[in-house]
Amino acid sequence: APAVDLNAGGSLFDIAAARPDPIPVFAEMGSVNPIFVLPGAMADRTEAIATGFAQSVALGVGQFCTNPGLLFTLDGPVAQSFIAATERNLGEVGPATMLTPGICSAYREGIERLASIPSVTSSHAACVDHDGRVLPTLFRTDGDTFLGDPRLAEEIFGPTTLIVTCKSVAQMETIAQGLDGQLTATVHATETELDDASTLLALLERKAGRVLFNGFPTGVEVCHAMHHGGPYPATTDARFTSVGSASIQRFLRPVAYQGFPDTALPASLREENVLGIQRTVDGQCSND
Repeated sequence: APAVDLNAGGSLFDIAAARPDPIPVFAEMGSVNPIFVLPGAMADRTEAIATGFAQSVALGVGQFCTNPGLLFTLDGPVAQSFIAATERNLGEVGPATMLTPGICSAYREGIERLASIPSVTSSHAACVDHDGRVLPTLFRTDGDTFLGDPRLAEEIFGPTTLIVTCKSVAQMETIAQGLDGQLTATVHATETELDDASTLLALLERKAGRVLFNGFPTGVEVCHAMHHGGPYPATTDARFTSVGSASIQRFLRPVAYQGFPDTALPASLREENVLGIQRTVDGQCSND
C-alpha cells in the first residue's frame, strides 16, 4: 500500500477523469525524501552532515514538500555520534508556529502514532503549546524494524525525521527498492564510494524525480535544470515538473503542422523566426 494519503489527490484525479472532456491532473501527494549516508562520507563529515540535515529538517517548521523525513546509515559508533550531533542541532531550534491549526494537529497525531510503534525511540520529543507552536522531533530505529513495518515510511508533515541504522549497504539497497515514488532522494558518499554505490543510485533514479549528491533536498531552485516531480504516488505524472521553466509543458498540448507553406504556419514556427536555424545573412553565417 502507498505510504502517503491519496484521498485528496485521488479525489481530484477521479473528478478530472469523470469530466465530459477529461483533463490531466498534476497532483503532488507526498514524499519523505530519503537520505542515504554511506560510511566514508559519514566518517569524514559527521558534524557537517548532522548540521545540514538538522537545518533541512527544521526549515520552514518542516513544512516543505522536500523535507527529509528519512535518513539511512550504517550502524556503529560513528552513526551514534551523528545521531547525538543531529539531536544537539535540533535541540537549538526554538518553537515555531505551523501554517494552520489543522496542520499542527496532524503533526501532533503523526508524532504520537510514530512514537507508539515498538522499537522506535525518540531522541527529542515534540512539544506543542497552547499557541500551536511546535518543536522538532527526532526518531530512531533499525533497518529490520523499518522493513517490517510500512507505517515507518509514511510522511509526517512537519519538523520531524526518522534515522534508520542499517546492518549493511545491501540492507540499504533493499530498503530503497521498497520505497514509494519520491520527489527527491539523496546520497552522501565520497567519490571513491560512488562505484560501489551504483546499485543504490540506480534504484534511487527509478524512485525519485531529483537525485542529489552530498546535498540536502529542501532547496528548490527555479531554473532550466530543475525537476520538481516524481514517480507515483509522489506525483500523478512523473514526466512533468512544477518548478522551473519546463513547468510550462504541463499547460501545453502538442500539435504537428504537416505540409503547410511557411506563410500559413503560426508566426513562431515560420522559418525566419525559429531559433537555432543557421542561415546566411549578407554573406555571413549567423546563429539566431
